[in-house]
Amino acid sequence: MMDIHRDQDIKNLLQKAVTIAVVGAKDKQGQPVDAVGRYLIQAGYRVIPVHPKRKGVWGLDTYPDLTGIPEPVDIVDLFRASDYCPDHALEVLEMENTPAAFWMQLGITSAQAEEILKDKPIQVIQDKCIMVEHQRLLGA
Repeated sequence: MMDIHRDQDIKNLLQKAVTIAVVGAKDKQGQPVDAVGRYLIQAGYRVIPVHPKRKGVWGLDTYPDLTGIPEPVDIVDLFRASDYCPDHALEVLEMENTPAAFWMQLGITSAQAEEILKDKPIQVIQDKCIMVEHQRLLGA
């Protein structure tokens, strides 16, 4: 059964969001993260790539971690294995501005990350592709 309220929450989030930090960003063609990052840029979001080693992903300023981003982020979008999500959840708690959402891409779930963020005003989304949800709820 589809959760209508959940869909509305996600739609509202995607409509209000301006800035999306993509953790695990790579501009390597054929990689899901590359397709999603480029889609989000085309959809009009301010995308901030986050990767510890890569620079200039999608021609944008790329930060080694979330805490180094000098501006508010609405959505933290994770392209990292589930094992790394709790560490990223802890990192989100150290960010100067609290993001509205902690989004784990399709195939990524973490009960531990959800537990870390449960008392915060952060929507936790698991196992969903932000590009697919955007197309489904807001149209291409």
